[in-house]
Amino acid sequence: MTTAAQAPAGITGFSGSSQTLSLVAFCAVATLILLLCVMTGPDGDDLDEFYTGYGTLSPLRNGLAIAGDYISAATVLGTGGVIALCGYDGVVLALSTTLSLLLLMFLLAEPLRNAGRFTMGDALARRMPGRSVRITACAVTIASLLPMMLVQLAGAGQLMAFILGFSNASLKTGCVIGIGTLMISYAAIGGMKGTALIQIAKIVLLVGSGAAVAVLILRRFDWDPGALFTAAARQSGAGPAFLHSGLQFTGHSGARLDMITSELTIVLGGACLPHITMRMYTASSARQVRRSLSWAVSLVALFVLVLTVVGFGATALVGRAAIGAADPQGNTAYLIGSRAAFGTDVSAGETFLFTLVTTAIFLTLLASVAGMILACANSLAHDVFASWARRMPARREILLARFSALAIGAPTILLATLAQHHSLQPLVTLSFCLGASALAPALVYGLFWRRYTRAGLMGTLIGGSLTVLLLMPGTNLVSGSPASAFPDADFNWFPFTTTGIVSIPAGFLFGWLGTVASGRHRAEEQRHQYEAVEGRILAGAVREGD
Repeated sequence: MTTAAQAPAGITGFSGSSQTLSLVAFCAVATLILLLCVMTGPDGDDLDEFYTGYGTLSPLRNGLAIAGDYISAATVLGTGGVIALCGYDGVVLALSTTLSLLLLMFLLAEPLRNAGRFTMGDALARRMPGRSVRITACAVTIASLLPMMLVQLAGAGQLMAFILGFSNASLKTGCVIGIGTLMISYAAIGGMKGTALIQIAKIVLLVGSGAAVAVLILRRFDWDPGALFTAAARQSGAGPAFLHSGLQFTGHSGARLDMITSELTIVLGGACLPHITMRMYTASSARQVRRSLSWAVSLVALFVLVLTVVGFGATALVGRAAIGAADPQGNTAYLIGSRAAFGTDVSAGETFLFTLVTTAIFLTLLASVAGMILACANSLAHDVFASWARRMPARREILLARFSALAIGAPTILLATLAQHHSLQPLVTLSFCLGASALAPALVYGLFWRRYTRAGLMGTLIGGSLTVLLLMPGTNLVSGSPASAFPDADFNWFPFTTTGIVSIPAGFLFGWLGTVASGRHRAEEQRHQYEAVEGRILAGAVREGD
């Protein structure tokens, strides 16, 4: 068995051949995908083709696309870092992502597919038509996805610098701008079918290369996971605590509650983020949704296993201190673990495998933000612009969706260049908090509560979002610790990692209060309206436009 003492000494710089191969692979993959998006993109006058790809994806391919959308760069790098630095707590965090997809699969997927057509606004407006509902749904969609897009883009420069070995700030900014431009192009040109193509290529490459690295790591520990975990605990500096709960959430009396609410936020928020739910509309039937999600859950669970082995392997082979020195958040742990798995003598085959790993992460950055830009652009074009012109021609709406991709993407690139030198973990948490506190209550109430009214829906979306935005600046991630976004300041008046302990109940409460305040008569009207579409939502009757 190889010990940590035999791990490669240099963990922040890779060989010249690896850097050259990675750069060539990045350019080749980016160009190839752009060409495929042009070839497979919609012809410009068919809404169903642009928004859903006609539902022509098989359950396997749609499942691959869903898993690709779900496993973002924040998951690969951020969650991998938490596993490497915090052990058990990181594994629980990773498992929460799988639980989130299971929640989507068993509770929301079929009703969402039956109620909606193209966007989150369609699903919410099924019972409560009106511009105010669609515009509010669009605003929450953008608010929940913009922080996540910033994280992915801002991390692109740091990641490229780490892989290719440069430190110039201008080059990092150029990487952010270049990658952002590619993502806008993929979303605007390829539509749903094009972004699905990127997600499929990304998830196959990511899981395949990650599984190969996990096998190499296990081989170095004589195929004994127990030996791997023991070595990781020894190299973590925390001893047995590395393999038990509590290492990530420390420093205050409510640490256990903080951990529980953080996991709940990930489960609820991850299932309801708009770039995930929009994939439900690409299935041709409710049965296809179930089969697609079965594939997606299996793939995500497999990748969680891979991520666990690579994360623990990074700690066991390199050491927690070295990982933290390379990046305090541990975002490079997945790459460090992949590189350390090869040992000191790296063969040509291992160099090629590491190139596949770096290419997979690069592709993950491209695919993740392309899907999010598409979700925001679709909502802006369909829920806002098209709702103002009730008989807008299809060609004009698709053109507006493409311009909306530019309108969303350009400011995101600018903000990412400004934010790239700060800790961005609060932004990831903000996205999940908005999904869990505003979108999750709105979907649960809207799809299943007969008496839910328009006032209740608006109260859920607006009240839940405002609660998150008010509480987030006071959390542990923003100030009060060396790892926070503002380490030199301390305005930590809400001593939790997420806002979920307050904002999730608040989102449901605002929906209930809004419905009660609407009066019994209005609630009864909504009940009758819901009964008129209940069969379509719950039983899978044919949707309008199918």
